[in-house]
Amino acid sequence: MKYNIIGRKVNLRDNFKERVYKKLGKFEKIYSENAEATVTVTVEKNRQTVEVTIRDGGMTYRAESTALEMNDALDSVVDILGGQIRKNKARLEKKLKSESFAEYFADETDDDVLEDEDYSVVRKKTFSVKPLGVEEAILQMNMIGHEFFMFRNATTNEINVVYKRKDGKYGLLEPEG
Repeated sequence: MKYNIIGRKVNLRDNFKERVYKKLGKFEKIYSENAEATVTVTVEKNRQTVEVTIRDGGMTYRAESTALEMNDALDSVVDILGGQIRKNKARLEKKLKSESFAEYFADETDDDVLEDEDYSVVRKKTFSVKPLGVEEAILQMNMIGHEFFMFRNATTNEINVVYKRKDGKYGLLEPEG
């Protein structure tokens, strides 16, 4: 796995980077050699946020945690990622190295493994996608009271999604390439 460790508003010490390699190293046997782990540490006032994104073959796992100490936030993020992997174990086995899962989950009993969730679609909704500016799309999203809104970007003519973030700000999803 390739690591990219970024510090925003903070200089990261070598011992923290070594801790990242050690903590995320236990996931290396699950992901391929081409997997990329991006660790971003942001310090604001007395809060330290650690965000980890692991990309491997079209699959993306992301976790974020905020704590007073960045080591505590890192521990929390690793626990969250482990939970995501455990939850999606059956689907991951098909896409990733299946033999590595036996080693990673060897110490767990069947009771510890979460049952597969039903991913069936319970409702389908269609609507026309009108060309809008990003600000107009945010306004529409707020008017209907949703957390996200899909629209055709009037500037790029691509399908985009605006969404409301946990911090109350807005995000924009655009297709790549």
